[in-house]
Amino acid sequence: MLFRSKLAIVSPCYNEEEVLEESTTRLTALFDDLVAKKKISADSFVLFVNDGSKDRTWSIIKQLHRTNPYIKGMNLARNVGHQYAIMAGMMTAKDWSDAVITIDADLQDDLNAIEEMIDAYTQGYDVVYGVKVSRQADPMLKRLSATAFYKLQHRMGVETIYNHADFRFLSRRVLEQLSRYQERNVYLRGIIPLLGFPSTTVDDVIRERTAGTSKYTVRKMFSLALDGITSFSVKPIYGIVYLGIIFVFISILIGIYVLYSLISGTAEHGWASLMLSVWFVGGIVLMSIGAVGLYIGKIYKEVKRRPLYNVEEVLYDDQDK
Repeated sequence: MLFRSKLAIVSPCYNEEEVLEESTTRLTALFDDLVAKKKISADSFVLFVNDGSKDRTWSIIKQLHRTNPYIKGMNLARNVGHQYAIMAGMMTAKDWSDAVITIDADLQDDLNAIEEMIDAYTQGYDVVYGVKVSRQADPMLKRLSATAFYKLQHRMGVETIYNHADFRFLSRRVLEQLSRYQERNVYLRGIIPLLGFPSTTVDDVIRERTAGTSKYTVRKMFSLALDGITSFSVKPIYGIVYLGIIFVFISILIGIYVLYSLISGTAEHGWASLMLSVWFVGGIVLMSIGAVGLYIGKIYKEVKRRPLYNVEEVLYDDQDK
């Protein structure tokens, strides 16, 4: 069975002026090939989502839209972050297409895997994950931090696909179900597996970035990991409870030792042990309060029900719908 339906590729962009034209050239060649093979329909398209870029990204997208029939654009009113930008693009593209593939604008992910994703869909899979089989193109620090990122999530009980980022294929019925998730703390790598639709994986060989620099810093990766853990796991809270129990036992042992020292007359007055214990316990208490506060902050964001993003402009010809 051939797919031959309308495919949308959603690509979030933040200060990507250096790679957009080359990425468009590669995606155009891919679409021409897939249309010729009758894997997708000729009205399939690429939706570039400008996430509040400060450079010429949006003006380039508008120019590409005028000259390339495959290219559509969405301009968000302000920078909202990678996950929200992907969500904005998917929720818009689902009404215009039969399936969506998300991929970063630098196209470091393997474009050859897109045809494999389409083939997997024709075999009955609604979700197809691109799983990185090689990260040699990534810097050493990014490779190490990414490995720690996935292992930490696994230990915290977050159900994700190991070595999968945001390169994935989603059918329209998955997107319709995803649109019902109204939570403010969007972590797609954790939400998609929860949907429960038939899924599989394809190999994703990462290539070197041809221009510009990656916007995914170690700090952003750490922030994303923290969001994922606190949005899908309460293990940190249980960890604090267990830590508190351990400190209760330690304090009992210290109390027994102090009492024994007083009775035996061996107690010595000194600031070192006292200050060490005060600072250590104080640090643990502050860390515990911070973890609890993080969860309370997420609840605060949820109850306000503010929009995830605001769309300033959309480039999509009416006759193409």
